[in-house]
Amino acid sequence: MAKLEKLVNLAKEHLEPGEQVVASVLGAYETKIMGKDTVMNGVFLATDRRLVFYGKRTFGGYDLEFFPYENISSTEIGKGLMGHKVSFFASGNKVKMKWIQQGDFDKFINHVKQSIGKKPSSNNAAIASVADELKKFAELKEMGVITEEEFEAKKKQLLGI
Repeated sequence: MAKLEKLVNLAKEHLEPGEQVVASVLGAYETKIMGKDTVMNGVFLATDRRLVFYGKRTFGGYDLEFFPYENISSTEIGKGLMGHKVSFFASGNKVKMKWIQQGDFDKFINHVKQSIGKKPSSNNAAIASVADELKKFAELKEMGVITEEEFEAKKKQLLGI
Protein backbone atom coordinates (compact mmCIF):
# COMPACT_ATOMS: atom_id res chain seq x y z
CA MET A 1 0.00 0.00 0.00
CA ALA A 2 2.97 2.33 0.49
CA LYS A 3 3.45 2.78 -3.28
CA LEU A 4 -0.25 3.57 -3.77
CA GLU A 5 -0.22 6.16 -0.98
CA LYS A 6 3.01 7.72 -2.26
CA LEU A 7 1.69 8.10 -5.81
CA VAL A 8 -1.66 9.44 -4.57
CA ASN A 9 0.17 12.11 -2.55
CA LEU A 10 2.31 13.05 -5.57
CA ALA A 11 -0.81 13.25 -7.77
CA LYS A 12 -2.64 15.44 -5.23
CA GLU A 13 -0.10 18.20 -5.93
CA HIS A 14 -1.72 18.56 -9.38
CA LEU A 15 -5.35 18.73 -8.28
CA GLU A 16 -7.43 21.89 -8.27
CA PRO A 17 -7.90 23.77 -4.99
CA GLY A 18 -10.56 22.01 -2.95
CA GLU A 19 -10.65 18.93 -5.21
CA GLN A 20 -11.08 15.80 -3.10
CA VAL A 21 -9.94 12.23 -3.86
CA VAL A 22 -12.84 9.81 -3.34
CA ALA A 23 -11.01 6.57 -4.22
CA SER A 24 -7.79 5.43 -5.86
CA VAL A 25 -6.36 2.31 -7.49
CA LEU A 26 -2.86 1.27 -8.55
CA GLY A 27 -2.24 -0.63 -11.75
CA ALA A 28 -0.72 -0.68 -15.22
CA TYR A 29 -2.00 2.04 -17.55
CA GLU A 30 -2.05 1.23 -21.25
CA THR A 31 -1.28 4.23 -23.43
CA LYS A 32 0.63 5.36 -26.50
CA ILE A 33 3.98 7.14 -26.27
CA MET A 34 5.38 8.49 -29.53
CA GLY A 35 2.87 6.36 -31.44
CA LYS A 36 3.81 3.09 -29.75
CA ASP A 37 1.67 1.08 -27.35
CA THR A 38 3.20 1.08 -23.88
CA VAL A 39 2.31 0.16 -20.32
CA MET A 40 3.05 2.50 -17.42
CA ASN A 41 2.50 1.85 -13.73
CA GLY A 42 0.52 4.52 -11.94
CA VAL A 43 -2.64 5.47 -10.09
CA PHE A 44 -6.13 6.38 -11.15
CA LEU A 45 -7.83 8.83 -8.82
CA ALA A 46 -11.58 9.23 -8.77
CA THR A 47 -12.05 12.76 -7.44
CA ASP A 48 -15.20 14.70 -6.76
CA ARG A 49 -14.67 16.42 -10.15
CA ARG A 50 -12.92 14.06 -12.57
CA LEU A 51 -10.86 10.96 -13.19
CA VAL A 52 -7.09 11.53 -12.95
CA PHE A 53 -4.20 9.29 -14.03
CA TYR A 54 -0.76 9.90 -12.53
CA GLY A 55 2.34 7.88 -13.43
CA LYS A 56 5.87 8.53 -12.19
CA ARG A 57 8.57 8.06 -14.82
CA THR A 58 11.58 5.85 -14.11
CA PHE A 59 14.19 8.53 -14.80
CA GLY A 60 12.38 11.49 -13.31
CA GLY A 61 9.23 13.33 -14.25
CA TYR A 62 5.66 12.11 -14.47
CA ASP A 63 2.71 11.66 -16.80
CA LEU A 64 -0.65 13.14 -15.93
CA GLU A 65 -4.01 12.91 -17.67
CA PHE A 66 -7.41 14.29 -16.66
CA PHE A 67 -10.78 12.95 -17.75
CA PRO A 68 -13.81 15.06 -16.78
CA TYR A 69 -16.74 12.81 -15.87
CA GLU A 70 -18.92 14.68 -18.35
CA ASN A 71 -16.65 13.40 -21.18
CA ILE A 72 -16.78 9.74 -20.12
CA SER A 73 -19.47 7.86 -21.99
CA SER A 74 -19.07 4.27 -20.74
CA THR A 75 -16.89 1.80 -18.83
CA GLU A 76 -15.85 -1.83 -19.07
CA ILE A 77 -14.65 -3.76 -16.03
CA GLY A 78 -13.31 -7.25 -15.48
CA LYS A 79 -11.14 -9.39 -13.26
CA GLY A 80 -8.50 -11.97 -14.08
CA LEU A 81 -5.66 -13.75 -12.31
CA MET A 82 -3.55 -10.58 -12.29
CA GLY A 83 -6.27 -8.40 -10.76
CA HIS A 84 -9.02 -6.07 -11.93
CA LYS A 85 -9.08 -4.21 -15.23
CA VAL A 86 -11.09 -1.17 -16.26
CA SER A 87 -11.58 0.75 -19.49
CA PHE A 88 -13.20 4.15 -19.94
CA PHE A 89 -14.38 5.68 -23.17
CA ALA A 90 -13.82 9.44 -23.04
CA SER A 91 -14.15 11.88 -25.94
CA GLY A 92 -13.53 9.17 -28.53
CA ASN A 93 -10.51 7.73 -26.69
CA LYS A 94 -10.23 4.43 -24.85
CA VAL A 95 -8.44 4.70 -21.52
CA LYS A 96 -7.39 1.38 -19.99
CA MET A 97 -5.80 0.16 -16.75
CA LYS A 98 -5.06 -3.46 -15.94
CA TRP A 99 -3.48 -5.51 -13.16
CA ILE A 100 -5.22 -3.48 -10.45
CA GLN A 101 -4.45 -5.15 -7.12
CA GLN A 102 -4.16 -2.20 -4.76
CA GLY A 103 -6.77 0.35 -3.72
CA ASP A 104 -10.51 0.21 -3.14
CA PHE A 105 -11.60 -0.93 -6.61
CA ASP A 106 -15.30 -1.25 -5.71
CA LYS A 107 -15.47 2.26 -4.25
CA PHE A 108 -13.50 3.61 -7.20
CA ILE A 109 -15.66 2.04 -9.89
CA ASN A 110 -18.94 2.84 -8.11
CA HIS A 111 -18.02 6.51 -7.80
CA VAL A 112 -16.98 6.72 -11.45
CA LYS A 113 -20.17 4.97 -12.62
CA GLN A 114 -22.31 7.38 -10.58
CA SER A 115 -20.39 10.39 -11.93
CA ILE A 116 -20.29 9.51 -15.66
CA GLY A 117 -21.82 12.21 -17.83
CA LYS A 118 -22.21 14.66 -14.94
CA LYS A 119 -20.64 18.10 -14.76
CA PRO A 120 -18.80 18.82 -11.54
CA SER A 121 -20.78 20.58 -8.87
CA SER A 122 -19.94 24.25 -8.53
CA ASN A 123 -20.81 23.92 -4.85
CA ASN A 124 -17.22 22.98 -3.95
CA ALA A 125 -15.89 26.03 -5.76
CA ALA A 126 -18.42 28.25 -3.99
CA ILE A 127 -17.42 26.88 -0.57
CA ALA A 128 -13.73 27.40 -1.33
CA SER A 129 -14.46 30.94 -2.52
CA VAL A 130 -16.34 31.82 0.68
CA ALA A 131 -13.53 30.34 2.79
CA ASP A 132 -10.95 32.37 0.86
CA GLU A 133 -12.95 35.56 1.36
CA LEU A 134 -13.34 34.91 5.09
CA LYS A 135 -9.61 34.32 5.38
CA LYS A 136 -8.88 37.64 3.62
CA PHE A 137 -11.20 39.56 5.93
CA ALA A 138 -9.75 37.82 9.01
CA GLU A 139 -6.29 38.94 7.94
CA LEU A 140 -7.54 42.50 7.42
CA LYS A 141 -9.02 42.41 10.93
CA GLU A 142 -5.73 41.14 12.41
CA MET A 143 -3.83 43.92 10.63
CA GLY A 144 -6.24 46.49 12.07
CA VAL A 145 -7.58 47.55 8.66
CA ILE A 146 -11.16 46.63 9.61
CA THR A 147 -12.86 46.40 13.00
CA GLU A 148 -14.26 43.29 14.69
CA GLU A 149 -17.79 44.54 13.94
CA GLU A 150 -16.99 45.03 10.22
CA PHE A 151 -15.49 41.54 10.10
CA GLU A 152 -18.56 39.97 11.76
CA ALA A 153 -20.90 41.82 9.38
CA LYS A 154 -18.95 40.61 6.35
CA LYS A 155 -18.82 37.08 7.76
CA LYS A 156 -22.61 37.01 8.17
CA GLN A 157 -23.03 38.36 4.65
CA LEU A 158 -20.73 35.72 3.13
CA LEU A 159 -22.30 32.86 5.08
CA GLY A 160 -25.83 34.07 4.36
CA ILE A 161 -26.75 34.35 8.06
